[in-house]
Amino acid sequence: MKKIFIILLISALFTSCDIDRYPYGSMDTDRIVTDPEASLKSLLNGTYAQLKAWSDPMHRCGEYAGDNIMIRGSSTDAFYEFISFSRSPNNGRLNQFWNSGYKAIAQASNVISMIQEGKSADIDNNLGECYYIRGMLYFYFVRAYGRPYYQNPETNLGVPIVNGTPPDVINLELPDRATVKATYEQVISDLKKAETLLTKKSGPVYASKGAAQAMLSRVYLYMSGTYQAPNREYAQLAVDYANKVISSGDYSLLPREQFMKYNTLKPENNAETIFAVKRVASEFSGFDHYYGVGGMYANIGGMGWGEMYASAKHIALLNETGRNDWRSTKYKIVDARAAFIEPTYAAGGAEVFRFIKEDGPTVLNYVQATITRNGGNITCKEGDVTYTLTPVDAAQEIYSILYKDGKTYTGVIDNFISLNRVYPQFYIVKCSREGEDSHLHSPLISRLGEVYLNRAEAYAKLGNYAMALTDLNTIRTRSIVGGGYASLDASNASERIDKERQLELAFQAERSYDVFRNGGSLTRRYPGPHQQFEAIAPTDYRVVYYIPQDAINSYPGTLTQNPTQ
Repeated sequence: MKKIFIILLISALFTSCDIDRYPYGSMDTDRIVTDPEASLKSLLNGTYAQLKAWSDPMHRCGEYAGDNIMIRGSSTDAFYEFISFSRSPNNGRLNQFWNSGYKAIAQASNVISMIQEGKSADIDNNLGECYYIRGMLYFYFVRAYGRPYYQNPETNLGVPIVNGTPPDVINLELPDRATVKATYEQVISDLKKAETLLTKKSGPVYASKGAAQAMLSRVYLYMSGTYQAPNREYAQLAVDYANKVISSGDYSLLPREQFMKYNTLKPENNAETIFAVKRVASEFSGFDHYYGVGGMYANIGGMGWGEMYASAKHIALLNETGRNDWRSTKYKIVDARAAFIEPTYAAGGAEVFRFIKEDGPTVLNYVQATITRNGGNITCKEGDVTYTLTPVDAAQEIYSILYKDGKTYTGVIDNFISLNRVYPQFYIVKCSREGEDSHLHSPLISRLGEVYLNRAEAYAKLGNYAMALTDLNTIRTRSIVGGGYASLDASNASERIDKERQLELAFQAERSYDVFRNGGSLTRRYPGPHQQFEAIAPTDYRVVYYIPQDAINSYPGTLTQNPTQ
């Protein structure tokens, strides 16, 4: 089985592609060996190409394990393990995440080994791109396969540090997984090196100094402990690197109306995007975007499975400061981030009262009961039972109902949303419509909105609540006009900043990691086939993914698996 890993390492050296094309072909070995600088750009493009295969499972294992989404039912696809937390080492999507990521690490490392630094600004910039890609990938790996940093980083295991193809690949013996602390040290070393070498500004689909600094702000935030037990040194470093990005003037927050169309903008035309993995329509078969990230979240123009929706928890957060109304006749977006949600209203659908009821002690389900208006009196009917609705906020059409189980539930009057199985389809379009092309999407790695929130959290952990409030409200008031908080202190900072990160970074593969790194438990008490009343603690063994069994089987040396309980 060692041969498989050896082939992977060697193939990583001799692959290349144009950044806008995938899959990629091979390069001539002699040409690379005799004149590596002439092949540098092609080798670098091949490294970027690996990110395309890596970014799909990266999104799914990061986002599906959170609480922004629900799926219509169980699935035989390997990604369902991310949602159900039924972890398995034999997961094809995690295997793709691992293999494509380590191929990119190997290729970036081989370029670094072959090319001498200091010959020209262009060559140094290319080397900086390789350092950025390698550091960024190690970070994404250690947060998926290694426990949160505040939990004994000196002894918990991260991932193997394998920087390139060793000289003797026949008698290969690679090291076991480094500790979480050592893996983070590798991440920081690479990103700081990238920061010094990156001088060109080629746009957000290429690594840049700003991309390295934005990633360092996030890395140090992950190392900054919890709100209850913060690490002030790392919190300050998170602030310092966020300052560099924000003060550079290279990026700007989109105004509210433009932000509501963030998903439609190509990254090259988006002033807020710092780094994204570039995808183009020609990479898909014909117009088939079924298998792209956005294909699970919506069906657009006949494309996509449309089997995964915004969770009731996410919808409730969006509606917290005022109801977002998606009906065409009453369209009103209170929170700009609600523009990324599109319910599937049935043509000519009846008015209904939609609420969530308890079906026993551990099951929640939606109800959409047709309403009847009689002057100021509004009733709804479910089966043979008619209920009178009690106004909670009549202007926003929010009402309560005393249900047959003796409990009072609150809901909204809305048009009927078509169902998939028993769930209303709250489509998500944040990962679709780039360039207005169905489900085309270039996965976001860093954007300025996140950097402001990184700094807000770090300031709060330093006890500087005034500065934290300024940054928090910069993001919040962009989405919610007049919705800024009047104050922030130790009693509410963690809840408010966490909530804003959940809303702002939704569907960007951040949520589950944000919960666990701050010592929180993940709860998903909303309709869906998952365990609705389970609380997944940050110490649960399922917080981290298993190392793919194929990787262990093919590894030339010991590769220790994560605990099974």
